[in-house]
Amino acid sequence: MSESFDFIVVGKGMMGAAAARHLALSGTRVALVGPDEPSDWANHGGVFSSHYDNARITRTIDDDPVWARLAKRSIDRYSEIAGQSGIDFYSEVGCLIAGPAPGGSHDYIDKVAKARDALGVDAPLLDEDALSKRFPWFRFPEGFAGIHEARGAGHINPRALVLAQTICAERAGARIVRSEVSSVSQAGDRVVVTTTDGIAREAGRVIVAAGGFSLSETLLPRPIDLVVKARTVFFAEVAAGDLPTFDHMPSLIGAAPEQAKSYYLLPPVAYADGKHYIKIGGDPTDRILESEPDVRAWFRGSAGAGAAEHMGGLLAEVMPGFKPASTHFRPCVTSFTRHGFPYIGFAGGDRIAVVTGGNGQAAKSSDEIGRLGAMLVMDGRIDDPAYETDFAVSFR
Repeated sequence: MSESFDFIVVGKGMMGAAAARHLALSGTRVALVGPDEPSDWANHGGVFSSHYDNARITRTIDDDPVWARLAKRSIDRYSEIAGQSGIDFYSEVGCLIAGPAPGGSHDYIDKVAKARDALGVDAPLLDEDALSKRFPWFRFPEGFAGIHEARGAGHINPRALVLAQTICAERAGARIVRSEVSSVSQAGDRVVVTTTDGIAREAGRVIVAAGGFSLSETLLPRPIDLVVKARTVFFAEVAAGDLPTFDHMPSLIGAAPEQAKSYYLLPPVAYADGKHYIKIGGDPTDRILESEPDVRAWFRGSAGAGAAEHMGGLLAEVMPGFKPASTHFRPCVTSFTRHGFPYIGFAGGDRIAVVTGGNGQAAKSSDEIGRLGAMLVMDGRIDDPAYETDFAVSFR
């Protein structure tokens, strides 16, 4: 007889681990199913996850009020998650968003200020002169301004966050299954989740939180309208003797009218090799991964050399005084939904739900996204009037 649960969460990433924690805290019987990070990406034949990294920007300030609220609610729970798990994953170094000053044709900074004010976040607008004086590491184009959130912002370690959420879920009673899921199928009023080792487990409802791997034809009853884009991330090593130079450097988002001039950048962060890297992302063009096998192949590959060269150029422009000790780059993916918010809804019937689609913004907000996913499968709907969207799933 197979193991039986109230709920099973497929996908042990940031959203899935968060959903499992919230479900376990409610007192339900829940299993969180998903493999650990592979040690050898190039020769790994299974699934991957976009949380295989040590640094993602976190902040409340955003050009959209929904994303701002998702972030704020998640950030407000960081200390609770860290305290319950004993895992530190958050560095409060602040976040700066810089872009063309308000009043021009590019209104990104205006929208950030509006969302900031709606949530009462302390994040002042700084003019071009103030940016230059306060943030000596950076050089911005003429006419730029910035909004700086000093408290409740900075960066998180997504690997550590997933570990913390998983520990919390397990301590609250969740069963952790470190295996890849091969299929999810409905059988009457139950859902059967089968892993690649042939073991089947069943639950009343299932959340599929598989990120870009939600394109798989075996996980959802209907294909969802999800665009998965290949991304390249560029790492620039900071020499040990130079590290004090970057004390108090915040995370940075550079917002420009053109995709090729927009980027995100993180201050020096320690990685497993004992070195510190400044990380920058911002692909100049989009490459669409059409299928789940395409996603696997991208992760196994070496990422985009052209995109990496472009990011190296961006880094040299915004930080002209920084001379990297070494550089390298790695692959990642970002999943985009039709409406620009996470999909948090049922994927046909009311037994199999999907929680996916980070749109390049979900790491910092993953705990609240997971909470909403848990609410959906426990109550059959999301009942939270604070949000101006229903997070509905769109299908192909």
